[in-house]
Order: sequence, then C-alpha cells, then structure tokens
Amino acid sequence: MDFTRDSSRRAFLKRSAALGVAGVATPFVTSLAAIGEAAAATATDYKAMVCIFLYGGNDYANTVAAYDQASYAAYLAARSNIALTRESLAATVLNPTAGLPGGRQYALAPTMASLLPLFDQGKLAVTLNVGTLVQPTTKAQFQQNAVRLPPKLFSHNDQQSYFQASNPEGATSGWGGRIGDLFQSGNSAATLTCINASGNAVYLTGKSAVQYAIGTGGPIALAGGSTLYGSSTAGATLRSLMTGGSTHLLGNEHARVSKRALDTYAQVSGALASAPASGFTLFPTGNGLADQLRMVARLISVSSQLGAKRQVFFVSIGGFDLHDNLVAVQPGLIGKVADAMRAFYDTTVALGVADKVTSFTASDFGRTLQSNDDGSDHGWGSHHLVMGGAVRGKRFFGTAPQVGNGTPDDVGQGRLLPTIAVDQYAATLASWFGVGNGDLTTVLPNMGNYNASNWNLGFV
Repeated sequence: MDFTRDSSRRAFLKRSAALGVAGVATPFVTSLAAIGEAAAATATDYKAMVCIFLYGGNDYANTVAAYDQASYAAYLAARSNIALTRESLAATVLNPTAGLPGGRQYALAPTMASLLPLFDQGKLAVTLNVGTLVQPTTKAQFQQNAVRLPPKLFSHNDQQSYFQASNPEGATSGWGGRIGDLFQSGNSAATLTCINASGNAVYLTGKSAVQYAIGTGGPIALAGGSTLYGSSTAGATLRSLMTGGSTHLLGNEHARVSKRALDTYAQVSGALASAPASGFTLFPTGNGLADQLRMVARLISVSSQLGAKRQVFFVSIGGFDLHDNLVAVQPGLIGKVADAMRAFYDTTVALGVADKVTSFTASDFGRTLQSNDDGSDHGWGSHHLVMGGAVRGKRFFGTAPQVGNGTPDDVGQGRLLPTIAVDQYAATLASWFGVGNGDLTTVLPNMGNYNASNWNLGFV
C-alpha cells in the first residue's frame, strides 16, 4: 500500500469535511508536528468559551490607557496628537481590589464606559501585555536573536494565525479547535462543539473537530432550505442527489458531509425556533458584533436541547489597522465592542448561565505607543479583557509595562515585548474549561517551554 498517498487522501477528505460545514476550507498544509493525539474529556455540566477577535491589531494604549500622573505624562509625550485627555479618562478609571505596584493606574477608553460596572462588580478582568511568544523572552534575548520568536512578527495574517493557532499563516488547526477535539465526543452533536458566528477562522479548526458556521439570523440554509426555486419536489431531489451513495470514495465523503450539514441545519433551526425571542432584546442595533453575540447567546440558551456540554465560539470585528484616523475611528470601534460585550454578559445573567460562560478579547497584536502622524503602527504585546461570572474580576493580571520609548518593555517605537504569552492566556481559559494539565501541551504545543507553575494565570 502507498501510505503517503493514503495519508494524503485522508487529509484531503478531512479538509473536504471542514469545507462542507464551515463553508471555507482551511489551508491544506502539514499539521503541527508537536501536537499529539487528544484524549476525550468528559463533562457533566455546561460551559462555553467565547473568543472576541479584533482584526487589524487593536491600539492597546487608547483602550486601557495609562492614568497615573507619571505614566500618563510619558504616554502623552509619545503620542501627543492621538492621546486621550486625562480629563476624559477620569470617569472610567479602573479601581482594582489590589492596587498595582508603584501606584500605577489605568482607565478604560471613555467609549468603553459600559464595561466599567462589570469591572467594579468583579465580572471583568484586565490581562496586561499579552502577545505571541514561543518561549519566555527578555529584551536582551530579542535584540541578540538568542531565542525562538514567532515567525513574521508584525505581519497581520501571520500573527492572527499565531494568536489563534500557535503557528503562522497556513496552520491547519487552532487552540479553540484542539480544545474542541477533547470535548466533542461528550456532545450529542459533535458538529456543534466549535461554532463560528463570523465566517471562518483557524482558531476553531481541530485535528478532528470542524467549525460550524452560523449567520446572525440563524443557520445558513442550503438552496433555500427544503425547496428549490419554490418547488419542494426539486428540493427533495437535490437533497437526494447530494446525500446519495457513490461508487467513488470522494463522492461518498461528499454525501456524508452534505447529509451532516442538512441534518444539523434542521436540528439547529428547530432548537432556535423554541428559544423565546423576548430574552435577547438587550443588544444594541447597528452593531455587527452585537448581532453575532446575540446569536451565540441564543445558541447557549438551547444548548441542552442540542445536547451540548462544552462549546467554543468565535466572533469578530475588523477595522483596527489604524495607521491614520485613529482618534476618529477607534473610539467608535471599541465602543461597539464594549456595548456588545456588556449586552452579552447581561443576557447570560438573564439566562442564568453567567458563571458558565467566559468571553475574552484577542487581536493580531498591539500597536506602537509612538504615534505615526494620526495613527499608530503594528506592534506586539497588548492588553486584553476577560469577562464572565466565573472571572476573578476587578483585578489586573500580569505586569504593568513601563510607559515610554526605550524602556525595558519596548522593542522599538513603544512596541511592547509581551510578558504574558498567548499560550499562558489560552491555558488559563482551557483549564477553566476542563482541560487537564496533561492535555495542555496537546492544545498548546509551546506550553512545555514554560514552568508549569506559570501555566495558569488565575484570572478565571
């Protein structure tokens, strides 16, 4: 037997299966060699993890802004033409349970004021200076190229992929999908373990788990649902052609995937039809991210009907690559993020599942502290938000980076050298979700480069 050809054929069929459910195939490349086989995990309760991805590289300095006098002065000196005024930040100062060393203070951007009550209630935490790393890295090691670094730093596509998958563009599985690998056998419908409400992302593709794409209005119908050009007979004929057997291996696989997609559409449509529409009225209109999170909330509300114990969701918003017009554009974008997140949290409270759902922000990278005309350039480390009833909120996690150019935390133009690796951020979430320490290196292949005592940051 030609094992090379057989292995390639199986890989092709797997990617074909992903295409049938998600709508877009992930890149056909070799998987990460470091990722082992996932062992099935069991769960008796329900938990959901929601990744909120900000495409383009969000400007961290105008999202969670330096507020104490000394840090604000350094912040203002580096970006005087795009800095938020200290007066405008006074109403959104974050007052944690335990103060930061050196009297450091931060404030949320004014347009994110809707999240301040959640921080004060202990339902929102801030993780400081998170970014893509392969291993712990000092500034001297970075400058001397003495350690392994994520490939193609500051590249949008590669760093989006590295954040989501621990591998640059071309990765075939992400850590959300690899978590799905562990738990999908415990769900009645494995297809509904990893759900994408914004299209397709490597984050949700596992070695065996595939992502299910859903629109903001519900599952995506095939050829008008049960009819074709208004004819139920034509619709039934199309279904028969799509799901019928074949003498060819690829034809049979196509039929299997098509049947799964059609059956899942019927299952999800039926479950959502029973969800009370009145329970999802908190979300703002004219906000695409809010629309996605509303759909996530609706799916969570019928999780028991779908037989789901563990679900991983992905939503996103773009437009953050602001080399110019940052002051004019970013406040509106992060305002939409904040309002959508607040509505989503409040809805989980109304549904009685707030402590079962943890949401977190992610982005390609942060941006430079130093302004570039009326914008900022591609950076590295960034601050992120974690929200949910199980979150240890009203706290900062990580080390507050020194503000300014040429500091120990700066690798050029105020680009932050991350002090929290995405792997540690992800491992903390995965541990809450139920992933055991023995499986963390399967989900996150770089975890072996970190001391096990630093795997869980404790924010949830």
